[in-house]
Amino acid sequence: MFRKKSTDEGSNFWISYADLMAGLLFVFILLIGAIVSKSIILKSNLHEKEDHLAAILKTLKVKESALDDLNASLSKSKALLEEKNRNLAKNKKLLEEKNRNLLEHKNKIQTDKELIAKKDAYIKENLYTLKLKEDEIKKLNQMLLEANTQKDLLSKKVVLVQNILTDTNRSLTQTELSLAERNKMLKEYEGKIVVLSDQLTEVNKTVQNRDKKLLELLNALDEKATKYDQLVENLQKQKAKIKSLTGIKLKVIAALKEALGKKIDIDKQSGSLRLASNILFDKGSATLKEEAKAQLKTAFEEYVGTLISNPKIKPHLDKIIIEGHTDSDGGYLYNLDLSQKRAFAVMNFLLTLDFAREYNLKPLLVASGRAYLDAIKVNGMEDKDASRRIEIKFRLKNEDAMHEIEKVLDAQ
Repeated sequence: MFRKKSTDEGSNFWISYADLMAGLLFVFILLIGAIVSKSIILKSNLHEKEDHLAAILKTLKVKESALDDLNASLSKSKALLEEKNRNLAKNKKLLEEKNRNLLEHKNKIQTDKELIAKKDAYIKENLYTLKLKEDEIKKLNQMLLEANTQKDLLSKKVVLVQNILTDTNRSLTQTELSLAERNKMLKEYEGKIVVLSDQLTEVNKTVQNRDKKLLELLNALDEKATKYDQLVENLQKQKAKIKSLTGIKLKVIAALKEALGKKIDIDKQSGSLRLASNILFDKGSATLKEEAKAQLKTAFEEYVGTLISNPKIKPHLDKIIIEGHTDSDGGYLYNLDLSQKRAFAVMNFLLTLDFAREYNLKPLLVASGRAYLDAIKVNGMEDKDASRRIEIKFRLKNEDAMHEIEKVLDAQ
């Protein structure tokens, strides 16, 4: 009986032990499952984080590339800014030099004006002196005429006295007057004759002195007239010389007409090359048409080539100006901006040509917008089609100074 109890207790122990181990195994399985689940979840989260990190790295690479492009753009902008600063400094120096040259020319013009004024004053003084001499000569001629008249009167009186003396002698002979009375009368008549002869001698001396003075005045007048003629001749020579210098622009225009002939039409007065805007640009646009570039290139090379290849023109060439012009439609500021952009677009294209680089035209080219300030008018009315244009013109060195000298020389 006790043995069976012992056996049951052993069996219960092993059953309990088995239940315990089963519980432990179940717990272990649960723990393993939890660990595996956690591992799967962590692995999933890790993959998500890796994908997110890869996306972040990709974004960073894009941003780094954009940053590199921005740095390159900034470097280019900085280089362009430095070049612009250098160009501005260079243009400032050129402007200062031009201002100095302009001041020198203004001083020279002022000196020429003062010299011309002095010469005019000297000429006026000489003219006044000549007028006084002419008046004096007229008075001397009048005095000489009066003296000759008086001389003629005295001569007539002498002749009358001689006639009277002859008649008296004849009368004395006929009437047989006494010798004493005859001698008395003769002495009286001889006294009158002596007085008349003295008066006639004095008149002759006066006439001779006046003739001598008149001759001196005539010689002085001839000398003054000769000096005046020489002064006028020298002034005309100087004027012709200055005119020849100021007429360079006309010579340049004539040379352009002769060289270009009928190939390119240029303005007769200014010598500028005119190109219609509707050929080069669309309406309201400042972008140069592709099909117009060939025509613009040909016209520019023909026109500018004539200027820079002529040894008589090139030393006097200062600038080649590209001007944009519009019609009066729209506001002034809008048209000014459009004309400036068009002029710049044309200049930008021309600077890309091999021709411009070969002849180093960059320092010569200038772009300028004029809006509708120089509109073309026909019979007092604006020709809008003709006003919308691009003009390429030349500017000579010291052109303003030469224009001022021309105005001084042409002034009355």
